Amino acid sequence: MVIKVQEDPQKREIINRRHFSFRLNVFFFITFVLFSVLIVRLAILQFVEGPTLTAAGADKATRSVKLPPIRGDIYDSTGYPIAYSTSTQSLYYSIQPGLKLEAARANARDMAGKLHEVFMEYGNPAKAMSKDDIIRQMDLEFSRNIISTPRRIKSGLTNKELAYLMENRTSFPGVDIMEESVRNYDTGSIAVQLVGYLKKYKGVRETVDFYKEKSSEEDPTLEYLEEEDVGMDGLEYMYQDVLRGKNGVKTYPVNNAERIIGPMQITNPEKGSDIYLTINKNIQLKTEQAIIDHLKQISTSSNRYERADYAKTGFAVAMEVDTGKVVAMASMPDYDPNIWAGGRISAEDYENFSNVLENGTIRSVYGKYESEEERRKHPSSIVPPGSTMKPLSVLIGLNEKLFSTSEYYTDTGRFSYGKTGYETYVTNSQGHVYGSIDGAEAIQYSSNPFMAAMVGNKLFKRGDRNGKSSVEIWDSYMKQFGLGVLTESGLFGESKGIIDYFDSAERFSPQAALILASYGQQGRYTTLQLAQYTAMLANHGKRLKPQFVNEIKDSDGNVIGRFKPEILNTVDLPVEYWNEIEKGMSLVKSEGFEGVDYTYRRKTGTSEQDVAKRTAENAVFIAYAPAEKPKLAVAVVVPDGGFGGYGASPIARKIFDAYNEEIGLTGVPKKKLVAAITDME
Repeated sequence: MVIKVQEDPQKREIINRRHFSFRLNVFFFITFVLFSVLIVRLAILQFVEGPTLTAAGADKATRSVKLPPIRGDIYDSTGYPIAYSTSTQSLYYSIQPGLKLEAARANARDMAGKLHEVFMEYGNPAKAMSKDDIIRQMDLEFSRNIISTPRRIKSGLTNKELAYLMENRTSFPGVDIMEESVRNYDTGSIAVQLVGYLKKYKGVRETVDFYKEKSSEEDPTLEYLEEEDVGMDGLEYMYQDVLRGKNGVKTYPVNNAERIIGPMQITNPEKGSDIYLTINKNIQLKTEQAIIDHLKQISTSSNRYERADYAKTGFAVAMEVDTGKVVAMASMPDYDPNIWAGGRISAEDYENFSNVLENGTIRSVYGKYESEEERRKHPSSIVPPGSTMKPLSVLIGLNEKLFSTSEYYTDTGRFSYGKTGYETYVTNSQGHVYGSIDGAEAIQYSSNPFMAAMVGNKLFKRGDRNGKSSVEIWDSYMKQFGLGVLTESGLFGESKGIIDYFDSAERFSPQAALILASYGQQGRYTTLQLAQYTAMLANHGKRLKPQFVNEIKDSDGNVIGRFKPEILNTVDLPVEYWNEIEKGMSLVKSEGFEGVDYTYRRKTGTSEQDVAKRTAENAVFIAYAPAEKPKLAVAVVVPDGGFGGYGASPIARKIFDAYNEEIGLTGVPKKKLVAAITDME
């Protein structure tokens, strides 16, 4: 039996009070400790971490926007602006996200109507845009942009347009006004393919190695911006780092709602440096016009020797003999580079001008044809040199001791080689027979049999020398004279040309390769290469780097860079060898030089090229003047232009005349001499 003892109620109450008192004390103690920790933490925040947190808070309350740099200008040798930048306000339209495609397009068309009304009422009438123009710039078919890319609609907004659009921003969703630097090009289209053009950085950063490297730039003033215009060809690309300048910064305070609550602070962008070219505006424009006029003439001429039905393009380079300065570089037809305004080109413009955007004096360029099939029926801008190779062939023959300056060859009108019964014949143009001729006369009369027999065939028969095959010996001379190698101009996309003699030696025979090469049929070269080669003939073997820039000036006008002649390599030959080719080049017949008041040496060329079961005849011409103390070397190429003496020579005459007028073949501009004589009278 269990007996339960009844607890004393009074005693139990005393125990409960003691427990409660203990718990209350523990509670107050914990509360005291927590408040103490809180007070200490607040003290640390205020006195220790306060300045750091205040700075961080200030950072979060400001926003910074990088401002694109102002691009440096490009001037010709006289200081005439060819490409220059101006600051302007531009309107961009972004297709609204979250809408279905047709709804987004419908909204865009409605916006185009509203913008058209604004432009008509407040805009400059000279920059009027129709609703269709605005819709085309919106690129609603995404032919040039992805859906998220802001479309540049109009630049050069007037103050009235700006005021209205800013006051009514809520009525124009998707419309943004941006201040930007706009590239302007002279409307005369001066050396446009050499100067180049600009594109948006965001469109090329993943495709061009040069701009891929820029993505890792850590200097905020040099960091490239998405909407920044950058050089994509020619000198705009080659001198990108010089022309670019440095970013500016626009900083402004904002509240939690991201609304601006204070004045902006602006660090202005730094303008890039300016470059002054070796190109002379007047010589360049006269060169361009000479090509266009002559293309028209030879394509409609009644003279059967001059007529060239297929001639559509022409290329010319004029290069100073002692400096390497390029005073004219023309790839015609050309185009108005302002079609690239805003770093983009419309689909319509690209369709119209894609065949002339590239520089045909350094790359393979074709004329404009109806179709790809038709294009294949015509040669590109890189053509065989034809008989313009013959001065070099004679030099090679003399230097390799294949013949001497006093040795003669009997030209019967043809030379044969190969197995009996399977001979291949080399003949002269129009079946001419020249009889007994030396090296100089072989150049004068442009004798193919002489070159085949005395140079190509003899070099082959002599065989290997100093560990090199006869074809390798030929190749060595070509490269020393700048044919088949880069000119070292530095221009983006320059071609080395195309050499065929190694392939022909392997497929057919070294003999055939060398014979064909001896009169200019086993390599295809650019006009710039031919100009560099011509300058070497003029200065007796110094291969000069082509120069396009005289000097660079910073934004304050201080000269920070000057360029000097640069000799790439030298070919040393006895003076009598040079005299031999000069004698021949002084006697070559060429059209268009009648009545010149200066001396000159020249060589015509009519190179043959098989294209689509047709043999195209390309007109090639090289010359330098004056004959003594040469100043200027010129190379002209007219694909499908026929005889070089008719299809290219008259263009060169106009280039020499232009140079003589502006700079002077004897060092004094002819226009100044004429003015001085007039004053004396």
